[in-house]
Amino acid sequence: MSSTINSLLRAAGLAGLLAVAGCASGPAADPRDPLEPLNRSLYRFNDGVDRALLKPVATAYVDGVPVPVRTGVNNFFGNLRDAWSAFNGVLQLRPREATENGMRFAVNSTFGLVGVLDVASEMGLERTTLDFGMTLGRWGVPDGPYLMLPLLGPSTLRDTVALPVDGQGNAIGQIGHIPTRNELTALRVVDQRAGLLRASDMLQEASLDPYSFLRDSYLQRRHSQIGVTPPEERYDLE
Repeated sequence: MSSTINSLLRAAGLAGLLAVAGCASGPAADPRDPLEPLNRSLYRFNDGVDRALLKPVATAYVDGVPVPVRTGVNNFFGNLRDAWSAFNGVLQLRPREATENGMRFAVNSTFGLVGVLDVASEMGLERTTLDFGMTLGRWGVPDGPYLMLPLLGPSTLRDTVALPVDGQGNAIGQIGHIPTRNELTALRVVDQRAGLLRASDMLQEASLDPYSFLRDSYLQRRHSQIGVTPPEERYDLE
């Protein structure tokens, strides 16, 4: 419950910034990103935390943990996401994705040793990761302004508002034993960051402006995932 309240407060606070940060946008700003100066500051903060903590830990994890173990960990967390993806597939009226994700979760939870083994992929069941932000977008809720969230990274106002609901669909967050919940959460963060090591290196090397590249890639990917072409949107702050 406390995590849901914190998420709601964070979403409300970020939404409130849109009403008071009109000076943050200029005439040449990307219309999707009216808070670009603030977002860039948060991007630099996130990048600093990543360089100082997350990337070194993820690198040590990749170097020190055998591939089969890391694969099992990644499969385990992916299996938990499949259950939430199946639920969102139902909400989005996407029967194929809902069925495949539901079958993936059932098969891997039983025959795959609670998801450590990805038996479903060997059976040809495709994974489609879906979340509640995508569900809102599927039903016509616009992106809203682009936001860079502290520690969480790229988002939009719509996806930020959806975070509390996604939090309820996070099976790890429902674990009552706090030390176990915290340990699994930390392991999931390290696993996710380890999977992005090569991508983050390429981002820094290939882009003259990593912030803009990350923003544009994120928005393009979200629109592709939702499968709906967004209307031309402007979020100029007066």
